[in-house]
Amino acid sequence: MFLLRSVRNSDLDGLRELSGLANFINLPPNIKMLKERIESSERSFKKPSSDLSKNNYFFVLEDLDKKKIAGVSMIHAQHGTEKEPHFYLKEGKERKYSETLRQGYIHGTLTLGLDHDGPTEIGGLVLHPEYRGKKLGKQLSLVRFLFLGMHPENFKETIHAELLPPFDDNGNSPLWEAIGRRFLNMDYSEADELSRTNKEFILSLFPREKIYETLLPMDARSAIGKVGKETIPVKKMLEKIGFHYAEEVDPFDGGPHYKAKLKEISTIKNMFTGEISSCKDFSPTSANSVIITLPSDEGEFLATQINVNLKGDKIIPERELEIGFKTSGIFI
Repeated sequence: MFLLRSVRNSDLDGLRELSGLANFINLPPNIKMLKERIESSERSFKKPSSDLSKNNYFFVLEDLDKKKIAGVSMIHAQHGTEKEPHFYLKEGKERKYSETLRQGYIHGTLTLGLDHDGPTEIGGLVLHPEYRGKKLGKQLSLVRFLFLGMHPENFKETIHAELLPPFDDNGNSPLWEAIGRRFLNMDYSEADELSRTNKEFILSLFPREKIYETLLPMDARSAIGKVGKETIPVKKMLEKIGFHYAEEVDPFDGGPHYKAKLKEISTIKNMFTGEISSCKDFSPTSANSVIITLPSDEGEFLATQINVNLKGDKIIPERELEIGFKTSGIFI
């Protein structure tokens, strides 16, 4: 049995273990910072701030049998403000032609961009290796869209996702070695760590003019806008529900940025609501696999994956649930 829910203070040890499995800005391997993230999430679920940039929502997948946190995913209601802009490298094309030589070229370019009124960001999906291969990562990913669809007023019109690119065997980014290190004179990991609390150095030291991709080493050029092997399923899932490549990449590692309008995401467009009925009339032959919300205390979010029959505004579950409560759901 697995439960999808908002994070609690008691989840600190589980999050600390997960933070050592992936290098995400929103899931740092630092106890103090993890505590701050948990407190921020609890405030956001209970009483969202009118300043959307302060609202962070952490969802965990709990293995109820083992009492273990199997994974985590997140929503940041606004990524990019006047104080901490959302940075990216915009991909472009520039045509060059010589009448004398009768030769022309199309050069790929990268230009630093920033957004002071940024989009809502989904990210930070980490699943413990023990639980991989069981389609649990899909639950962690999709539960965020259930919450977005239930509370669209608390988020921006555009939803943004940053995907991880391929790294070399030592965890280095080819694009960082080709550009970032030359202008910032630090390791990728150092710059990534610093950017979690301060982004001033990016604007001050990173080149603002066009960067011609033809001047970069081939391994760096090949990494621009690409995803690593482990990220391919995430990319396919996002594309399937309506996200598209925004022709933007992370300025540090070249990972692609994907975007979609909240109201155009198919998972949200196809959301349903209804009242839970008795499971005695459940029919496996016409079952739908869904994620539905469960009754919870104010300020807490609970959901689970389950097979149900949908009959008008009646939802018939495969297993016994509290009858009569109103629920929202999305298809898996």
